Amino acid sequence: MKRMILTMGLTALLAPAALAAEEWGIDGEKKARFEAKVVDILCVITGDCPKDCGAGKRQLGLLRDDGKLFPAAKNFDPFAGTTVELLPFCNKRVLADGLIIDSPKARLFALQFVRPLPDGKWRRADRFGKAWAKAHPGKPAGQWFRHDPLVKKIIGRDGKLGIPGLKAQ
Repeated sequence: MKRMILTMGLTALLAPAALAAEEWGIDGEKKARFEAKVVDILCVITGDCPKDCGAGKRQLGLLRDDGKLFPAAKNFDPFAGTTVELLPFCNKRVLADGLIIDSPKARLFALQFVRPLPDGKWRRADRFGKAWAKAHPGKPAGQWFRHDPLVKKIIGRDGKLGIPGLKAQ
């Protein structure tokens, strides 16, 4: 009995922490947790690097130590981006938890949880809705994209299909 308890205890201590990411059932997805630096993707690609990662107006990503750059996508708020989640960590190291979605056309990281290194607390990547509601008082945040002025402007210009000059029938 003592041997079994000792074995279970050692297994628990030596086993890697369970991933918190929730699978979505997307082809090519893989649960992942890795350390990375939060970066302004345009900065990494072009060298145009404002000190504050673009003050929330640029796409952020995760640059791993092996040189792989992952554009970060949003978990529960499609098309919302991860700027709200990652901007506080601009040019800092984090531990990111989520899904790597790898397809022949693109690779991205669906951020679900983030923790500042070395010893920050985990936080869920779910701040977009609250930030949007604060920036647009009086407008419902539940389906924010139906009420967002920029989204409405783009749909007005390009139609619901997003193809300039092609309007939905």
